[in-house]
Amino acid sequence: MAHSTSLNLHQLHSVAPPHATTATTFPLTFFDILWLRLPPVERLFFYEFPTTSKTTSFYDIIVPNLKHSLSLTLQHFIPLVGNITWPLESSNPIINYVPGDAVSFTVAESNSDNFNHLCSNLCDVVDRQHLIPRLNISHEQASVLSLQVTLFPNSGFCIGITTHHAAVDGKSSTMFLKTWAYFCSKIQEQLTQIPSSLPENQTPFLDRSVINDPSGITEAFVDSWLNYDGPNNRSLKVWDTISAVKTEQVKGLFELTPSHIQKLKKHALSKVKTKVSTFSVTCAYLLSCLAKVEKPKDERVAFIFSVDCRTRLDSPILATYFGNCVFPQLVVVETNKLVENDGFIIALEGIIDALNKLEDGVLNEGEKWMSKIQSAIGNRLFSTAGSPRFEVYGIDFGWGRPKKVDVTSIDKTGAFSLSESKNNDGGVEVGLALNKVEMEAFLALFHQQLESF
Repeated sequence: MAHSTSLNLHQLHSVAPPHATTATTFPLTFFDILWLRLPPVERLFFYEFPTTSKTTSFYDIIVPNLKHSLSLTLQHFIPLVGNITWPLESSNPIINYVPGDAVSFTVAESNSDNFNHLCSNLCDVVDRQHLIPRLNISHEQASVLSLQVTLFPNSGFCIGITTHHAAVDGKSSTMFLKTWAYFCSKIQEQLTQIPSSLPENQTPFLDRSVINDPSGITEAFVDSWLNYDGPNNRSLKVWDTISAVKTEQVKGLFELTPSHIQKLKKHALSKVKTKVSTFSVTCAYLLSCLAKVEKPKDERVAFIFSVDCRTRLDSPILATYFGNCVFPQLVVVETNKLVENDGFIIALEGIIDALNKLEDGVLNEGEKWMSKIQSAIGNRLFSTAGSPRFEVYGIDFGWGRPKKVDVTSIDKTGAFSLSESKNNDGGVEVGLALNKVEMEAFLALFHQQLESF
């Protein structure tokens, strides 16, 4: 069913921290530089109006509260207000903040009555594009954060957030969202005194000097970017090959319930004879299903997943470290084995092997990562986004939990997203975009395969 995607832009704000701060430069570590020209991360949070709140309160209460709380939040998250640059006099890219910098905050209103359709488990990719805020990215400079709030009259609203991956990883951007929701909910409670400090688990740690690099990973990553279409290419433009929206696609959300996960684990234990995690069986199952549906022509299929390194470094850092602190792991399997009946076990064994190698050090041979990924580019490349540990369905700005959370950036990259189940029952919600024919095949196979275990 086709749906109109027309939109009225009501207001375009620039939101800054409430108090002027001094100019600050934040260096990019090798964890950040890895993502320098990869696509931004986009997420949409859909909220239904409370029964007592309709369109009028959106402009009179919701938008002012979101703006005010955003300003209060940004004073704790200054890197999000700055811009990524790569000055000629600097060997590495940096985030540069100067007083007067601000975050783009767009307020829009949809002319469509498709709120419930957009919140459903299946919808056309093109129907959500107008809800996604854009970063300002040129060869010389890139903004870090952009926000858009869109009203669906008499139904609800959508908060869109786009972040530059070279500035923050998913854990950090989610911490920002939770802090913004914390301040907004306090304003919504009409407290006379809004807290100026944050709970310890939401206080960002901004000192990037805690990231050590004894093996020269930073230099290796910098050289790779400089020599890409180089020499001395300091462009910050996103790779064109993976930044285009595939408009003829359908976005689907699927749930692996706790009973599904236990079934997968039981089957896995009968084959691999080692303890398996929810993450590993979920990814292995999705890889086997996707390979059977897509039937890649490449001899090998590559799978990339990221590991949070905060507790895995030789000198562990705080869980609230703000920036990137994830490092990719690569799994390569033969396509003809993956599409067979035991493709789930083949994928699982590859993931287990990659996880076991972490015992040698999470950054072992990290300086070779760029060349590894370049060698895998010729294969069908799958990857993940998000994590059930982010608990995105608990982000409440004061008007209730989100009805749906959609990682729209995977529509471009071909990744699949993972989050906790919106039912808060221990299940895993999976998001992916496929063309219509593939989506129909995946729907059938996803449920059929589960029944066969």
